[in-house]
Amino acid sequence: MKDYYQILGLQKSASQDEIKKAYRTLAHKYHPDKGGDEKKFKEINEAYQTLSNQEKRQQYDTFGRTFEGGADPSQGFGFDFSGFRGGGFDFGFEDIGDIFGEMFGFGSQRKSKDAKRGEDIEIDMELPLEAVLKNQEKEIILSKYVSCSRCKGSGAEPGTKTKECFTCRGAGRVQKIIKTPLGSFTSQSVCPECGGEGYVPEKPCNVCKGEGRIKGEETVKVEIPAGVDTNQTLKFAGKGDAARKQGRPGNLYLRIFVKLHPVFERKGDDLYLSQEIPFSKAVLGGEAEIETLEKGSIILEIPAGTESEKVFRISGKGLTRFGSFNKRGDLYVKIKIRTPKKVSKRQKDLLGELDKEGL
Repeated sequence: MKDYYQILGLQKSASQDEIKKAYRTLAHKYHPDKGGDEKKFKEINEAYQTLSNQEKRQQYDTFGRTFEGGADPSQGFGFDFSGFRGGGFDFGFEDIGDIFGEMFGFGSQRKSKDAKRGEDIEIDMELPLEAVLKNQEKEIILSKYVSCSRCKGSGAEPGTKTKECFTCRGAGRVQKIIKTPLGSFTSQSVCPECGGEGYVPEKPCNVCKGEGRIKGEETVKVEIPAGVDTNQTLKFAGKGDAARKQGRPGNLYLRIFVKLHPVFERKGDDLYLSQEIPFSKAVLGGEAEIETLEKGSIILEIPAGTESEKVFRISGKGLTRFGSFNKRGDLYVKIKIRTPKKVSKRQKDLLGELDKEGL
Protein backbone atom coordinates (compact mmCIF):
# COMPACT_ATOMS: atom_id res chain seq x y z
CA MET A 1 0.00 0.00 0.00
CA LYS A 2 1.33 3.44 -0.94
CA ASP A 3 2.30 5.81 1.83
CA TYR A 4 1.00 9.25 0.86
CA TYR A 5 3.11 10.94 3.52
CA GLN A 6 6.26 9.22 2.25
CA ILE A 7 5.42 10.21 -1.35
CA LEU A 8 5.35 13.89 -0.31
CA GLY A 9 8.36 13.46 1.99
CA LEU A 10 6.40 14.37 5.11
CA GLN A 11 5.72 13.14 8.62
CA LYS A 12 2.19 12.10 9.58
CA SER A 13 1.97 15.15 11.86
CA ALA A 14 2.55 17.57 8.95
CA SER A 15 0.39 20.69 8.86
CA GLN A 16 -1.76 21.71 5.89
CA ASP A 17 0.73 24.44 4.98
CA GLU A 18 3.58 21.92 4.97
CA ILE A 19 1.54 19.55 2.78
CA LYS A 20 0.78 22.31 0.29
CA LYS A 21 4.39 23.49 0.17
CA ALA A 22 5.71 19.97 -0.40
CA TYR A 23 3.17 19.35 -3.15
CA ARG A 24 4.07 22.52 -5.02
CA THR A 25 7.78 21.73 -4.91
CA LEU A 26 7.35 18.15 -6.12
CA ALA A 27 4.67 19.01 -8.71
CA HIS A 28 6.96 21.51 -10.39
CA LYS A 29 9.83 19.03 -10.32
CA TYR A 30 7.97 16.05 -11.80
CA HIS A 31 5.42 17.75 -14.08
CA PRO A 32 5.40 15.93 -17.49
CA ASP A 33 5.39 19.21 -19.41
CA LYS A 34 8.78 20.00 -17.88
CA GLY A 35 10.24 16.61 -18.70
CA GLY A 36 9.30 15.05 -15.38
CA ASP A 37 8.14 11.55 -14.54
CA GLU A 38 4.41 11.31 -15.39
CA LYS A 39 3.84 8.29 -13.11
CA LYS A 40 5.55 10.02 -10.20
CA PHE A 41 3.56 13.19 -10.87
CA LYS A 42 0.29 11.26 -10.71
CA GLU A 43 1.31 9.71 -7.40
CA ILE A 44 2.16 13.14 -5.98
CA ASN A 45 -1.16 14.56 -7.17
CA GLU A 46 -3.08 11.60 -5.75
CA ALA A 47 -1.35 11.94 -2.38
CA TYR A 48 -2.00 15.68 -2.21
CA GLN A 49 -5.69 15.38 -3.08
CA THR A 50 -6.15 13.02 -0.15
CA LEU A 51 -4.01 14.74 2.46
CA SER A 52 -5.13 18.29 1.62
CA ASN A 53 -8.77 17.36 2.30
CA GLN A 54 -9.45 17.11 6.03
CA GLU A 55 -12.19 14.47 5.69
CA LYS A 56 -10.24 12.32 3.23
CA ARG A 57 -7.10 12.65 5.33
CA GLN A 58 -8.97 11.46 8.41
CA GLN A 59 -10.32 8.45 6.51
CA TYR A 60 -6.84 7.68 5.16
CA ASP A 61 -5.23 7.98 8.60
CA THR A 62 -7.88 5.67 10.04
CA PHE A 63 -8.27 3.04 7.31
CA GLY A 64 -5.34 3.46 4.96
CA ARG A 65 -5.76 3.97 1.22
CA THR A 66 -9.27 2.85 0.23
CA PHE A 67 -10.13 0.58 -2.69
CA GLU A 68 -6.52 -0.57 -3.17
CA GLY A 69 -6.20 -2.48 -6.42
CA GLY A 70 -4.33 -5.43 -4.90
CA ALA A 71 -6.69 -5.90 -1.97
CA ASP A 72 -8.44 -9.09 -1.05
CA PRO A 73 -12.03 -8.85 -2.42
CA SER A 74 -13.34 -10.65 0.62
CA GLN A 75 -12.26 -7.67 2.70
CA GLY A 76 -14.74 -5.28 1.13
CA PHE A 77 -12.71 -4.13 -1.90
CA GLY A 78 -9.68 -3.30 0.21
CA PHE A 79 -11.69 -1.45 2.87
CA ASP A 80 -11.28 -2.39 6.49
CA PHE A 81 -14.86 -2.71 7.75
CA SER A 82 -13.75 -3.31 11.34
CA GLY A 83 -14.34 0.42 11.78
CA PHE A 84 -18.12 0.05 11.62
CA ARG A 85 -20.29 0.37 14.73
CA GLY A 86 -18.82 -1.75 17.44
CA GLY A 87 -15.32 -1.51 15.97
CA GLY A 88 -14.47 1.81 17.58
CA PHE A 89 -15.63 4.07 14.74
CA ASP A 90 -19.13 5.16 13.75
CA PHE A 91 -19.07 5.08 9.95
CA GLY A 92 -22.34 6.40 8.50
CA PHE A 93 -23.98 5.74 5.16
CA GLU A 94 -23.23 9.28 3.97
CA ASP A 95 -19.49 8.58 4.30
CA ILE A 96 -19.86 5.39 2.26
CA GLY A 97 -21.79 7.33 -0.37
CA ASP A 98 -19.00 9.89 -0.64
CA ILE A 99 -16.41 7.20 -1.25
CA PHE A 100 -18.44 5.38 -3.90
CA GLY A 101 -19.36 8.72 -5.46
CA GLU A 102 -15.72 9.58 -5.86
CA MET A 103 -14.91 6.09 -7.12
CA PHE A 104 -17.50 5.99 -9.90
CA GLY A 105 -17.71 9.69 -10.67
CA PHE A 106 -21.25 10.47 -9.51
CA GLY A 107 -21.43 13.13 -6.85
CA SER A 108 -18.12 14.72 -7.83
CA GLN A 109 -19.92 17.24 -10.02
CA ARG A 110 -22.23 18.18 -7.16
CA LYS A 111 -19.29 18.76 -4.85
CA SER A 112 -17.33 20.87 -7.32
CA LYS A 113 -20.32 22.89 -8.48
CA ASP A 114 -20.02 25.26 -5.52
CA ALA A 115 -16.23 25.09 -5.23
CA LYS A 116 -16.02 28.88 -5.60
CA ARG A 117 -18.93 29.59 -3.27
CA GLY A 118 -18.39 31.09 0.16
CA GLU A 119 -19.53 29.38 3.34
CA ASP A 120 -23.01 29.92 4.73
CA ILE A 121 -23.42 31.66 8.09
CA GLU A 122 -26.08 30.65 10.62
CA ILE A 123 -26.99 32.89 13.58
CA ASP A 124 -29.87 33.23 16.04
CA MET A 125 -31.94 36.35 16.68
CA GLU A 126 -34.28 36.97 19.61
CA LEU A 127 -37.30 39.22 19.14
CA PRO A 128 -39.95 40.56 21.53
CA LEU A 129 -43.51 39.50 20.72
CA GLU A 130 -44.40 43.11 19.84
CA ALA A 131 -41.88 43.06 16.98
CA VAL A 132 -43.87 40.34 15.21
CA LEU A 133 -46.70 42.79 14.41
CA LYS A 134 -44.75 44.66 11.70
CA ASN A 135 -41.82 44.23 9.37
CA GLN A 136 -38.58 44.99 11.17
CA GLU A 137 -35.30 46.19 9.67
CA LYS A 138 -32.31 45.09 11.74
CA GLU A 139 -28.58 45.68 11.48
CA ILE A 140 -26.30 42.76 12.32
CA ILE A 141 -22.54 42.97 12.75
CA LEU A 142 -21.05 39.77 11.36
CA SER A 143 -17.53 38.46 11.82
CA LYS A 144 -16.92 36.83 8.45
CA TYR A 145 -14.79 36.59 5.34
CA VAL A 146 -15.07 39.80 3.32
CA SER A 147 -13.73 40.63 -0.13
CA CYS A 148 -10.15 41.91 -0.02
CA SER A 149 -10.22 45.66 -0.65
CA ARG A 150 -6.67 45.74 -1.99
CA CYS A 151 -7.10 43.26 -4.84
CA LYS A 152 -10.91 43.64 -5.16
CA GLY A 153 -11.28 39.92 -4.58
CA SER A 154 -9.05 38.81 -7.47
CA GLY A 155 -6.27 37.43 -5.26
CA ALA A 156 -3.61 39.16 -7.37
CA GLU A 157 -1.45 42.06 -6.33
CA PRO A 158 -2.75 45.23 -8.05
CA GLY A 159 -0.97 45.87 -11.34
CA THR A 160 0.00 42.22 -11.84
CA LYS A 161 -1.53 39.64 -14.15
CA THR A 162 -2.83 36.13 -13.71
CA LYS A 163 -1.40 33.07 -15.43
CA GLU A 164 -2.62 29.63 -16.36
CA CYS A 165 -2.55 27.12 -13.52
CA PHE A 166 0.50 24.89 -13.91
CA THR A 167 -1.21 21.83 -12.41
CA CYS A 168 -4.47 21.69 -14.38
CA ARG A 169 -3.29 23.65 -17.43
CA GLY A 170 -6.22 26.04 -17.12
CA ALA A 171 -8.92 23.38 -16.96
CA GLY A 172 -9.72 23.94 -13.30
CA ARG A 173 -10.03 20.19 -12.81
CA VAL A 174 -7.65 17.28 -12.50
CA GLN A 175 -8.12 13.60 -13.20
CA LYS A 176 -7.47 10.78 -10.82
CA ILE A 177 -7.30 7.07 -11.64
CA ILE A 178 -8.74 4.77 -8.99
CA LYS A 179 -7.92 1.07 -9.19
CA THR A 180 -10.45 -1.43 -7.87
CA PRO A 181 -11.07 -5.18 -8.20
CA LEU A 182 -13.69 -4.19 -10.79
CA GLY A 183 -11.18 -2.33 -12.91
CA SER A 184 -9.69 1.16 -13.11
CA PHE A 185 -11.91 4.23 -12.98
CA THR A 186 -11.12 7.81 -13.82
CA SER A 187 -12.69 10.58 -11.76
CA GLN A 188 -12.35 14.34 -11.95
CA SER A 189 -12.05 16.76 -9.08
CA VAL A 190 -11.38 20.43 -8.49
CA CYS A 191 -7.75 21.36 -9.00
CA PRO A 192 -6.14 21.71 -5.55
CA GLU A 193 -3.68 24.30 -6.80
CA CYS A 194 -6.07 26.91 -8.24
CA GLY A 195 -9.29 25.85 -6.53
CA GLY A 196 -11.07 25.34 -9.86
CA GLU A 197 -10.19 28.78 -11.22
CA GLY A 198 -7.90 27.55 -13.98
CA TYR A 199 -5.51 30.39 -13.30
CA VAL A 200 -3.32 31.68 -10.49
CA PRO A 201 -1.92 35.18 -9.87
CA GLU A 202 1.64 35.88 -10.97
CA LYS A 203 2.07 37.68 -7.66
CA PRO A 204 -0.42 36.95 -4.86
CA CYS A 205 -2.00 39.93 -3.11
CA ASN A 206 0.10 41.10 -0.15
CA VAL A 207 -2.97 41.45 2.06
CA CYS A 208 -5.04 38.32 1.36
CA LYS A 209 -2.13 36.13 0.15
CA GLY A 210 -3.98 35.21 -3.03
CA GLU A 211 -7.27 34.23 -1.36
CA GLY A 212 -9.22 37.25 -2.56
CA ARG A 213 -10.81 37.55 0.88
CA ILE A 214 -9.83 38.34 4.44
CA LYS A 215 -11.34 37.99 7.90
CA GLY A 216 -13.24 41.09 8.90
CA GLU A 217 -16.53 42.55 10.07
CA GLU A 218 -19.50 43.63 8.01
CA THR A 219 -22.72 45.36 9.05
CA VAL A 220 -25.58 43.63 7.28
CA LYS A 221 -29.12 45.01 7.05
CA VAL A 222 -31.86 42.38 7.12
CA GLU A 223 -35.62 42.70 7.01
CA ILE A 224 -37.59 40.51 9.40
CA PRO A 225 -41.10 39.99 8.01
CA ALA A 226 -44.13 40.36 10.27
CA GLY A 227 -45.59 37.16 11.67
CA VAL A 228 -42.35 35.22 12.13
CA ASP A 229 -42.37 32.53 14.78
CA THR A 230 -39.87 30.71 16.97
CA ASN A 231 -37.54 28.30 15.11
CA GLN A 232 -38.41 29.86 11.76
CA THR A 233 -35.30 30.31 9.62
CA LEU A 234 -34.94 33.20 7.18
CA LYS A 235 -32.53 33.07 4.25
CA PHE A 236 -30.60 36.12 3.01
CA ALA A 237 -28.82 35.24 -0.22
CA GLY A 238 -25.25 36.45 -0.64
CA LYS A 239 -24.87 37.71 2.94
CA GLY A 240 -22.59 34.88 4.08
CA ASP A 241 -18.82 34.52 3.74
CA ALA A 242 -17.14 35.98 0.69
CA ALA A 243 -15.76 33.32 -1.64
CA ARG A 244 -12.21 32.91 -2.83
CA LYS A 245 -11.23 34.94 -5.88
CA GLN A 246 -14.52 36.66 -6.69
CA GLY A 247 -16.63 33.53 -6.38
CA ARG A 248 -20.24 33.53 -5.28
CA PRO A 249 -20.72 34.49 -1.59
CA GLY A 250 -22.52 32.19 0.78
CA ASN A 251 -25.90 32.83 2.37
CA LEU A 252 -26.94 34.08 5.79
CA TYR A 253 -29.48 31.96 7.66
CA LEU A 254 -31.24 33.70 10.53
CA ARG A 255 -33.09 31.53 13.04
CA ILE A 256 -35.77 33.40 14.98
CA PHE A 257 -36.65 33.06 18.66
CA VAL A 258 -39.65 35.03 19.92
CA LYS A 259 -39.56 35.88 23.63
CA LEU A 260 -42.37 34.80 25.92
CA HIS A 261 -44.67 37.68 26.88
CA PRO A 262 -45.74 38.30 30.50
CA VAL A 263 -49.37 38.94 29.47
CA PHE A 264 -50.09 37.35 26.12
CA GLU A 265 -49.78 33.74 25.06
CA ARG A 266 -49.23 33.06 21.38
CA LYS A 267 -50.91 30.23 19.48
CA GLY A 268 -50.13 30.62 15.79
CA ASP A 269 -51.51 34.01 14.72
CA ASP A 270 -53.86 34.26 17.72
CA LEU A 271 -53.22 35.77 21.14
CA TYR A 272 -54.68 34.72 24.49
CA LEU A 273 -54.89 36.57 27.79
CA SER A 274 -56.74 36.35 31.10
CA GLN A 275 -58.75 39.35 32.36
CA GLU A 276 -59.92 39.75 35.95
CA ILE A 277 -63.25 41.46 36.67
CA PRO A 278 -65.01 42.06 40.01
CA PHE A 279 -67.91 39.85 41.09
CA SER A 280 -70.37 42.72 40.77
CA LYS A 281 -69.47 43.32 37.11
CA ALA A 282 -69.85 39.63 36.33
CA VAL A 283 -73.37 39.73 37.80
CA LEU A 284 -74.54 43.13 36.58
CA GLY A 285 -72.46 43.45 33.39
CA GLY A 286 -70.40 46.45 32.32
CA GLU A 287 -67.21 47.34 30.56
CA ALA A 288 -63.68 45.98 30.96
CA GLU A 289 -60.52 47.69 29.68
CA ILE A 290 -58.45 45.13 27.75
CA GLU A 291 -54.72 45.54 27.09
CA THR A 292 -53.53 45.00 23.51
CA LEU A 293 -50.12 44.13 22.11
CA GLU A 294 -50.11 47.51 20.40
CA LYS A 295 -50.04 50.76 22.36
CA GLY A 296 -53.37 51.52 24.00
CA SER A 297 -56.31 49.39 25.08
CA ILE A 298 -59.81 48.48 23.93
CA ILE A 299 -63.15 48.25 25.75
CA LEU A 300 -64.83 44.86 26.06
CA GLU A 301 -68.54 44.74 26.88
CA ILE A 302 -69.19 42.25 29.68
CA PRO A 303 -72.77 40.94 29.56
CA ALA A 304 -74.69 40.43 32.82
CA GLY A 305 -74.35 36.97 34.27
CA THR A 306 -70.88 36.29 32.85
CA GLU A 307 -69.29 33.24 34.45
CA SER A 308 -65.62 32.70 35.25
CA GLU A 309 -63.62 31.04 32.41
CA LYS A 310 -65.90 32.58 29.80
CA VAL A 311 -63.86 33.34 26.63
CA PHE A 312 -64.55 36.29 24.34
CA ARG A 313 -63.05 36.60 20.85
CA ILE A 314 -61.96 39.99 19.55
CA SER A 315 -61.47 39.75 15.80
CA GLY A 316 -58.31 41.12 14.16
CA LYS A 317 -56.41 41.93 17.35
CA GLY A 318 -53.99 39.01 17.15
CA LEU A 319 -50.67 38.82 15.28
CA THR A 320 -50.01 39.66 11.67
CA ARG A 321 -50.16 36.56 9.50
CA PHE A 322 -46.78 35.63 8.03
CA GLY A 323 -46.58 36.62 4.38
CA SER A 324 -49.65 38.87 4.62
CA PHE A 325 -49.71 42.63 5.12
CA ASN A 326 -53.35 43.08 6.14
CA LYS A 327 -54.51 39.82 7.72
CA ARG A 328 -54.30 39.26 11.45
CA GLY A 329 -55.30 36.62 13.93
CA ASP A 330 -57.72 37.15 16.81
CA LEU A 331 -57.43 38.02 20.49
CA TYR A 332 -59.09 35.63 22.94
CA VAL A 333 -59.93 36.99 26.41
CA LYS A 334 -60.64 34.55 29.24
CA ILE A 335 -62.60 36.06 32.13
CA LYS A 336 -61.49 35.46 35.69
CA ILE A 337 -63.81 36.65 38.51
CA ARG A 338 -61.71 38.33 41.15
CA THR A 339 -62.29 37.30 44.76
CA PRO A 340 -60.95 39.93 47.18
CA LYS A 341 -58.84 38.68 50.08
CA LYS A 342 -59.76 41.66 52.28
CA VAL A 343 -63.04 43.61 52.42
CA SER A 344 -64.10 46.74 54.30
CA LYS A 345 -66.82 46.67 57.00
CA ARG A 346 -69.35 48.19 54.59
CA GLN A 347 -68.50 45.64 51.89
CA LYS A 348 -68.84 42.89 54.45
CA ASP A 349 -72.26 44.17 55.53
CA LEU A 350 -73.42 44.42 51.93
CA LEU A 351 -72.22 40.91 51.18
CA GLY A 352 -74.09 39.71 54.24
CA GLU A 353 -77.28 41.26 52.87
CA LEU A 354 -76.67 39.61 49.50
CA ASP A 355 -76.11 36.32 51.23
CA LYS A 356 -79.48 36.66 52.92
CA GLU A 357 -81.02 37.20 49.47
CA GLY A 358 -79.42 33.99 48.27
CA LEU A 359 -76.88 35.67 46.00
